Amino acid sequence: MASFLQSFIDPRKNWFAAQHMKSLSKRLRKYGLRYDDLYDPYYDLDIKEALNRLPREIVDARNQRLKRAMDLSMKHEYLPDDLQAMQTPFRSYLQDMLTLVKKERGEREALGALPLYQRTIP
Repeated sequence: MASFLQSFIDPRKNWFAAQHMKSLSKRLRKYGLRYDDLYDPYYDLDIKEALNRLPREIVDARNQRLKRAMDLSMKHEYLPDDLQAMQTPFRSYLQDMLTLVKKERGEREALGALPLYQRTIP
């Protein structure tokens, strides 16, 4: 069953998934974003921890892309076509660190240790 679901969402095997990926790539290029920029650190603490572990220049570049996208959105404009062609929306910078953080959290839970971070109400 899992292999069927994997083939269903794999853009190389499913035409609809490929079309969805193509349209998503087009929308991300318009604002100069990457797919990993869409993850919200306030929603998931694993993402927040992964962003904290990344080098500062990668996080700064992410923040600059988000600021530029918000500015373009507020102005109801898109990036120029020559800059859109240079964008790489599916080049990941967060996934490796995120899988490492989730793996560490799973190991800590399996061992019965306290989590590194806990939700608190401000």
